[in-house]
Amino acid sequence: MRRDGYVTAAKKKGPWRSGFCGHDLPPESHARCHGVYINRPCVCDCHQEKPVLTAHDDSKQGFHDNIPEAAYHADRESLSVSGAKVLLKAPALFKWQQDHPVHKDVFDIGSAAHRLVLGVGPDVLVCPFDSWRTNEAKAMRDDARQRGEIPVLKADWERVTEMADVLSRHRMAMSLLSGGKAEVSAYALDEETGVMRRCRYDYLRDDLAVDYKSAASSEPTAFARAAASFGYHMQHPYYYDIGIDLGLPLKGFVFIVQMKEPPYLVSVVELVPDAVERGRDLNRQALQRFRDCREVDLWQGYARDDEITPIDIPRWAYYDQESA
Repeated sequence: MRRDGYVTAAKKKGPWRSGFCGHDLPPESHARCHGVYINRPCVCDCHQEKPVLTAHDDSKQGFHDNIPEAAYHADRESLSVSGAKVLLKAPALFKWQQDHPVHKDVFDIGSAAHRLVLGVGPDVLVCPFDSWRTNEAKAMRDDARQRGEIPVLKADWERVTEMADVLSRHRMAMSLLSGGKAEVSAYALDEETGVMRRCRYDYLRDDLAVDYKSAASSEPTAFARAAASFGYHMQHPYYYDIGIDLGLPLKGFVFIVQMKEPPYLVSVVELVPDAVERGRDLNRQALQRFRDCREVDLWQGYARDDEITPIDIPRWAYYDQESA
């Protein structure tokens, strides 16, 4: 309990209710690996010797497990897959977002879920408010962020705790989230373009990269549509290729997907090869665009500024009934 009366959730001592083991967590937290209600032996090997990830001698290129999240996202000299997605929309939009970063409350909920599930990251401050509308709530939220903590509303904390409880009882998810490291940053130079790529793995093993997603639906077909909309088919090859280029013998990349609403169902999915190759092609286009824009410091909008772009209406509009 903090002196101001609020709970710093990540520091609250047991009994543990949810989440997973970690190298930096006490051995008694092993109880979390098999969930609260299921009595079976812990299958994770988190408290064995830490796995050693291959790293290059270059001070930037390689794997890093000690880069703060804020510093990672503030890096303007390398390209993340999130930036690659925006670059393909409009370089000017990418440049604007670099110069005017925006922090949304929903980011804090996601960060809190990752902190609870993966066991690493900033402390979570649970704030006793129903919303951020009041000045008192906003002040506590802003102060927490200034201290490097993750502020969440009490209802949101209860939700991510319940999500972690459900996830900790999923056998495949628990099997995948063992034997590696959480929140590993990686930098690798792209030889063709000379662009430094970066990514931040949710969980990285020697043989597999794992990404945890909360979604409106964890039904595999629904998540496939979300993957197309949010560019997850770009994330898969981006993260996988960086790992391979840094010498890690990765065999695949999987998503652990969980519903954000009860009953918080979990699915473990992976993209088919054709989808991965499409994402890889888009990543190549983004890397080339990033190189070209930086060379001339010219960041165009959705279309060239010296031409008129022809557009068409959607096909369905040609067959829609005329207005009365």
